[in-house]
Amino acid sequence: MSRSLPEASSFLSDATPLVLGSGSPRRREILTSLRVPHVVLAGQADETVREGEPVEAYLARVTRAKLDAVTAALPEELRARALAVLVADTSVIVDGAILGKPAGADEAEQMIRRLAGRTHEVRTRFAVARLPRAALAPPLHEETVTTRVTFRALSPREIRAYAESGEGLDKAGGYAVQGLGAALVPRIEGSYTNVVGLPACEVAVALRETGLLPT
Repeated sequence: MSRSLPEASSFLSDATPLVLGSGSPRRREILTSLRVPHVVLAGQADETVREGEPVEAYLARVTRAKLDAVTAALPEELRARALAVLVADTSVIVDGAILGKPAGADEAEQMIRRLAGRTHEVRTRFAVARLPRAALAPPLHEETVTTRVTFRALSPREIRAYAESGEGLDKAGGYAVQGLGAALVPRIEGSYTNVVGLPACEVAVALRETGLLPT
């Protein structure tokens, strides 16, 4: 018995794009490299870590909040043609604590000093929801990807120089592995793009398995 194929309009395309709910240029570059048609509409969410909040609970809460914010903010024109929404949150974890984005060079220096000579985790949680989406409806797919990142031993002078470069001021953990920060990292176990901000392989698989991309 033959099975009919999905209509082309059911897949992501320039006419029916994915909404990337993030202002991160790195995430946009990753989707572009995967040739996923998308538009950007960043959503705001409270990324403050609550006292005693476990890492996974934090990631789940922030990701859902971003998804709700982006869905609610969709303009009518985009709401009428976009096929799905993708949001993500990337966190650096060391000693069970979440390192967010540093407020300035001094805080970035403290973070890099804490990471120097050690292995830490980078976790990105992403969620995909098909449109239209009812308020607070669960996403089609949610997943957390973990990568282990090892920093080499660093001198105080190296740490301060990197912090003052400003490269890591808008990034979790205070560093960018795709920039000058590559000189600090001798080993990565797991997805490199996950550390950059979006796990490319896992996202591509999720978009395919949810029927948004052809197999």
